[in-house]
Amino acid sequence: FTSVMIEGSHLDYEENVALTKKVVDYAHERGVTVEGELGQLAGIEDDVNVSAEDASFTDPDQVEDFVTRTGVDSLAIAIGTSHGAYKFTPEQCTKDPKTGRLVPPPLAFDILDAIMEKLPGFPIVLHGSSSVPQEYVDEINEYGGKLPDAIGIPEEELRKAAKSAVCKINIDSDSRLAMTATVRKVFATKPGEFDPRKYLGPARDEMEKLYKRKIVDVLGSNRTAE
Repeated sequence: FTSVMIEGSHLDYEENVALTKKVVDYAHERGVTVEGELGQLAGIEDDVNVSAEDASFTDPDQVEDFVTRTGVDSLAIAIGTSHGAYKFTPEQCTKDPKTGRLVPPPLAFDILDAIMEKLPGFPIVLHGSSSVPQEYVDEINEYGGKLPDAIGIPEEELRKAAKSAVCKINIDSDSRLAMTATVRKVFATKPGEFDPRKYLGPARDEMEKLYKRKIVDVLGSNRTAE
């Protein structure tokens, strides 16, 4: 590997610093870059469930000390993103009167701005940034799924973040939704189909289409690789 990520945000601050520095020292000796994390995201990741009450925004007053003492090459922060397809509870959201859909609370860009002031030019990362496209949620529900109130990060907020010091935005749930929606549709509309190529192939193509659109229209990273 040329880069690794160490997630110590569930620990108290000093333990996170110590663990992250240990990983950085080991990785840097081998020419590997390290992404650390400060601030804890809500949601479910790898079967670990962090409630909204236990989540915490990144403290801008800690970032300079954390980066200096650990030596990380990039920093994942918490400004309101969340893991999984259920990033917010209905109580955290408002409702669009025209569509009836939930509208999530805005990301804390004031915290991002404060962090950028403390760490000018330093690479920032956002985890838990899937948008949970409602067309996939609707399709999954139409063909026998059950994803009530699944909601993600609005793409316009990701576009704004991508124009700042945020250089990496993690997206996973969107691809899971794209694949699940496509597979469910094939099973429902072609019940006699049993060849995996006939449902996994279209699912893969849908994931590819999703990520191409994200790269070009949302993240602004098209044609930027050196």
